[in-house]
Amino acid sequence: MAIDVDKIYQTETPAHHPFRIGKLGHVVLMVEDLERSVEFYTQVLGCKVSDAYGEEMVPGGMVFLRFNTDHHGVALVGDAKGASKNAEMHHMAFEVPSLEDVFRARAHLKAHGVPIDFEGRRRAGCQVAVEFSDPDGHRLEIYWGLDQIGSDGVMRPREQWKWAHSLEEAIDDPVEGQYTKLRDANLRNDGLGASGQRK
Repeated sequence: MAIDVDKIYQTETPAHHPFRIGKLGHVVLMVEDLERSVEFYTQVLGCKVSDAYGEEMVPGGMVFLRFNTDHHGVALVGDAKGASKNAEMHHMAFEVPSLEDVFRARAHLKAHGVPIDFEGRRRAGCQVAVEFSDPDGHRLEIYWGLDQIGSDGVMRPREQWKWAHSLEEAIDDPVEGQYTKLRDANLRNDGLGASGQRK
């Protein structure tokens, strides 16, 4: 079945919708090995454990993880029967507050032996990002600089989209209105300064 993209763009949200979703609240993932996944999300991504359920409460156990003041942004349930085939979710994205944080994330992922699937800038949204997978194959993204759409509903035109296949390419050739100068130029080298010490 062919997708009618023009028809999709004409889809409108009701003017008097009773509520507005702000940002991603939380995602609950089924994982094969709960302890392995908790280690990944805390040691590699920097999440903190808020609470945990034993198997007497939830089959396989459950761990609630936070990365801001919300009680949890990600929860893991240890009852998956094998690694994820990505059928239930395409990917989950985590926003970081600065461009430098995306570079630091890339260096940190590499230091932990996490393969990077993509880095740079995709098209719609124009965020600068690094993409990778958790131990169960869930696809994850860490990003900065997602286009914002004001109350006028005006979006960046397609002609301004710029695909970039590395973080360096993304900052060397920014999209209009996106300030991509790094405060610490050493981050271009995977976070290693002149001394060779990780920042």
